Amino acid sequence: MPQEMAFFRGNIVPISEAKVSVMTHALHYGTAVFEGVRGNWNEAQNKLFVFRMAEHYDRLLQGCRMMLMDIPYNTEDLCNITIELLQSCGYKQDLYIRPLAYKSQELVANLRLQDLDSDFTLMAVPFGAYIDAEGAIDCTTSSWRRIDDTIIPPRVKISGHYVNSILAKTEATLAGFDEAIMLTQDGDVSEGSGENLFMVVNGSIFTPPVADNNLTGITRDSAITLAKDLLGIEVVERRIRRSELYLCDEVFLTGTAAHITPVGSLDRRPIGEGGVGPIATKLRDAYVEVIKGDNPDYIRWCTEVPLEG
Repeated sequence: MPQEMAFFRGNIVPISEAKVSVMTHALHYGTAVFEGVRGNWNEAQNKLFVFRMAEHYDRLLQGCRMMLMDIPYNTEDLCNITIELLQSCGYKQDLYIRPLAYKSQELVANLRLQDLDSDFTLMAVPFGAYIDAEGAIDCTTSSWRRIDDTIIPPRVKISGHYVNSILAKTEATLAGFDEAIMLTQDGDVSEGSGENLFMVVNGSIFTPPVADNNLTGITRDSAITLAKDLLGIEVVERRIRRSELYLCDEVFLTGTAAHITPVGSLDRRPIGEGGVGPIATKLRDAYVEVIKGDNPDYIRWCTEVPLEG
């Protein structure tokens, strides 16, 4: 039977034992860095594959460097810990894997990063669709602007800056939309609340540059690679104005949780035909095949986790 386990303070323990004090610095100030990693269950092969695990941990360690966290693990160590945890859990279904590096010192009223203890924890939970919608989703332009790199760097996943995304997502869902599209301080398109954004015009694909305050997305990079390799389309990184999205042929979002999600409307205006466009369809189908380990050309992106039974 599957077990809920976590890696906590150097050991794999029941998740009920993985607890921190209310005095923990990260709880009060958001001084943590996290990742979202997908474990994808392949029923036909009876195998679990983790998608681009090393790249996620490379980015986690970049975030640690930004936040002056010194955890005693490198990328290889973190990958091995993840495999060991998943074997201990024994899940045979799609998973969301959450690594978290955090300022673990039990100390409040301290706004310094230096001289504070850091730690690393890891958990995995069964996880299905991130956005509860069939087909293309409905989005709205958020009134909350994306934070600028000079405020908190959005290119890595710092826990504290996700309040920005949470406010945008909450505003959107309370208004009856599935997701929010966020703009930069200058009014250019940045990204969704938890996804990178792509736009299709006349068969060409465009995406905002990372300089427009979006995450250096691993799914984003995968979509760019698949578009070039499988569709023969080079993705152009350039600034995108809000009004362009109303007039383009397709918009889709990418992220570890969201996979590749087509957008059918923005601010109650249909995008293209208002459904799932052909390029998003091809990329989504190719991506699902890749993450489940069914495309041998991209098996290098997948780490198989040996499970008993």
